[in-house]
Amino acid sequence: MKNVHGNTVDYLAEAVVVGRFGAAGALPSEAMLCAELGVSRTVVREAVKSLVAKGLILTGPKVGTRVQASDQWNWFDPDVIAWQARAGLTPEFVRDLQDLRLIVEPAAIRLAAQRATQHDIDNIEAAFAGMKSAIFEGGDYVSHDLRFHQGLLLASHNRMLVQMSKALSALLRTSFAISTRRKNGPLLALPLHRAMIDAVINRLPDQAEAAVRVLIESARADIEQVLASRSRLPSLKQPPPPLRAAFKRRVAVAERL
Repeated sequence: MKNVHGNTVDYLAEAVVVGRFGAAGALPSEAMLCAELGVSRTVVREAVKSLVAKGLILTGPKVGTRVQASDQWNWFDPDVIAWQARAGLTPEFVRDLQDLRLIVEPAAIRLAAQRATQHDIDNIEAAFAGMKSAIFEGGDYVSHDLRFHQGLLLASHNRMLVQMSKALSALLRTSFAISTRRKNGPLLALPLHRAMIDAVINRLPDQAEAAVRVLIESARADIEQVLASRSRLPSLKQPPPPLRAAFKRRVAVAERL
């Protein structure tokens, strides 16, 4: 649970992200924020410092305290990603993250195919088992899918890629939530996930990269279809809905995996 400082940072950041103060507008005075939030000037000042460090706002003797243009925000900061996700995923935001995913995940899985430890593989296998169970028995598919992809990024054993995994989490969860809307989407994606694990286990980086690229391009097509239909993107404020046991009868597919 967050303290007063953390709650104040979240409140102001989300207000900035949703545009409450305008694209380059000024924040209310310290006195007004203190009265609105019921906190001390010290808390407000520390919160403002946090948002300056993350690029959301700018302070100075001539400019006061103003909102920075969104291209100045630190988009690799997991907090910034989380605030935008809670405020609502925009098409531009989702497409930027899709591009980032296409750059990061193929490189990460190539490294995973060279560096993954048995512990890494065990964690990825456990996530895959959770995905498979959710498909055939019903349950939380999205969380296991997220754990699967995060496990592959961790298996790269590259600190920069691991940090990027935090920025990608909002997109990955959105992508997986969209794929569960598509008829048989999770079931059709399961063989590709199996191929990715097998390529990592057998130290085959080319095959691993090929499998993840097919998966990402499929996810991109799903997301673009949702954006084109102007359907609402999944909310990240609530847990993803569990799958129904709709695929129990597909025993032949299960046995192959």
